[in-house]
Amino acid sequence: MAAPSQTTDVDPSARSGLDADQRAAVTAPRGPVCVLAGAGTGKTRTITRRIAHLVGSGHVAPGQVLAVTFTARAAGELRTRLRAFGVGGVQARTFHAAALRQLRYFWPRVVGDAPWQLLDGKLRAVGQAAHKVGAETNAESLRDLAGEIEWAKASLITPEGYPAEVARVRRDIPAAADLVAAVYAGYEKVKESARLLDFDDLLLHTAAALETHAEVAAEFRDRYRCFVVDEYQDVTPLQQRVLDAWLGERDDLTVVGDANQTIYTFAGATPRYLLEFSRRFPEATVVRLQRDYRSTPQVVSAANMVISNARGRVAGTRLRLIGVQPPGPEPSFAEYDDEPAEAKAVAATIRRMISEGTPASEIAVLFRVNAQSEVYERALDEAGVPFQVRGGERFFARPEVRQAMAALRTAALAAGDPEQAADPRPLAEVVREVLVPYGLTDEPAAGTAGRQRWESLRALVGLAEELTPEFDLSAFAAELATRADAAHPPTVQGVTLASLHAAKGLEWDAVFLVGLVDGTLPIQHAEGDESKIEEERRLLYVGVTRARRQLSVSWALARAEGGRRGRRRSRFLYGLIPDNHPAARVAASRGGAKPRCRICGSPLLGAEALKMRRCSNCPSDVDVDLLDRLKHWRSSTAKEQQVPPYVVFTDATLTAIAEQRPADTAGLVAIPGIGAAKLDRYGRDVLALVAAEDVAG
Repeated sequence: MAAPSQTTDVDPSARSGLDADQRAAVTAPRGPVCVLAGAGTGKTRTITRRIAHLVGSGHVAPGQVLAVTFTARAAGELRTRLRAFGVGGVQARTFHAAALRQLRYFWPRVVGDAPWQLLDGKLRAVGQAAHKVGAETNAESLRDLAGEIEWAKASLITPEGYPAEVARVRRDIPAAADLVAAVYAGYEKVKESARLLDFDDLLLHTAAALETHAEVAAEFRDRYRCFVVDEYQDVTPLQQRVLDAWLGERDDLTVVGDANQTIYTFAGATPRYLLEFSRRFPEATVVRLQRDYRSTPQVVSAANMVISNARGRVAGTRLRLIGVQPPGPEPSFAEYDDEPAEAKAVAATIRRMISEGTPASEIAVLFRVNAQSEVYERALDEAGVPFQVRGGERFFARPEVRQAMAALRTAALAAGDPEQAADPRPLAEVVREVLVPYGLTDEPAAGTAGRQRWESLRALVGLAEELTPEFDLSAFAAELATRADAAHPPTVQGVTLASLHAAKGLEWDAVFLVGLVDGTLPIQHAEGDESKIEEERRLLYVGVTRARRQLSVSWALARAEGGRRGRRRSRFLYGLIPDNHPAARVAASRGGAKPRCRICGSPLLGAEALKMRRCSNCPSDVDVDLLDRLKHWRSSTAKEQQVPPYVVFTDATLTAIAEQRPADTAGLVAIPGIGAAKLDRYGRDVLALVAAEDVAG
């Protein structure tokens, strides 16, 4: 791995066409350099031209540069752009691809025998470990356990340290912490005995090889002299450990990132390394890119407003985008009675836009969870609009949906037996009963896979609620089959349907952000955890900044057609919608006006204020004795149900109850976080505690 000696003639255009801030980042002397690059500010252009500048100025040869990105697509784009400037030979790879290449080279010297094979999918090994310790081994549970092991390894958490760490961070886990830790430990033993490595092992072994073998580290550091890391806000502790091993005592490092776009902390990512870069390298050059070349000033203004209310942002790292594109239309906001109406209106608008000349490929519909895609798939199909689903399977292709459809067909055949009386219950109730054994519960399941499964099954119940009373179970099963047949992936590129996570790094002329209600964005399981709420806010920010010219925001007050309109539009939209906007007036006319403080009467902003029904700076009138009784009851209930206490009620919800002392179910469900399921499960106990406290008082 000797260092290359060739020189490179770099295209002079690599240093042209830059704004002042981009030029400062490109021409900064050798690292450390930190580029805080907002959405649409030309970070890829800046990265490629900085590398070209370093090569062209003789600071480093192309083969001595290692540029790390987070996707193979981004790495390929980086190499293509560099070649256009006459800079070939730069190693642009993902962390895992770079580590795999290095490990293969150094393995004979470090380990001494034949290289271990790369594990092709970890579910089988996780299943063996789970079976051995008595954990669930169905496909959904194994996916959740595998994801939890990936998070732990990315966070540098050992099986022994797992229970204490998840308790410390109050992580939502798929099974008891000790059981997950046992599966994790068993999984590592299965791999070791079979001489297998998973993707996280590539990083762990690469770091260990450089940390413990001086001659290996010396050869590597002689080869690679300059490092560039893109999307630095999404680096995990494990990836940072590898980067530190690559660097050694050197500091020729350029990092690029935006803390406002940190949306993967659930997978172990942390913006801490980006935010603390100047502390680690006090002499670092820090450049801020804030001129947004992607979006109109109107879209940029909306993005700034969304993120301006974020809490906990570190001073000096906050970016406020500056729109430099020609003006465009103001963002549109719309409220609908229910989700089908919202989807039909969006589909009709898209159809009109396409007829007026907007390419279908330049339009996207973005949502928080994949289960929301089904109603838009159907609406676009009915409108004759071609579409593609990105970052996830189409609704009817999901395993849980196929399994549910099979169960419904079986139940329909049994119900059609002439020896049995017709079921008089509403269709939705019958469907719900059929799907309970397949994971449909009153509350979302723990873990990502479980939650996605729950959302898909709940969407089927919602569809049953929308159908006319004439539909029985047999007709419903036939309806599902018809819709599945009509929803085959289109053969032409069309409108993009994607989750907000899958939309990261992409952009379109027109973006529809749909389904923006509390409980979906922010997602229900984020309640009670400010850090999770803030990540949900950043997701919305990412969604807004995907739009170049047209941004449409919408929400529905009910899920099913004709359902109770009990939803609230997302708290993140307060202040974003102009007071004189029709959507604001519609909300007010339906009792959806901005809630006001019960103490001073001011409009309420933020989740905590909405829950307490008072401003954060207004005096609390909490009943301390009642709060103690509620916490004692919660502790006993959680122990009895074998769940963490916050699953019953969060501290914020208990405090709201102790402040507002609801006298009936109406007062109880008026507190955010207490829906129909929790009212049925806990309402009687809570109201009894409140009543007992009032009598005692």
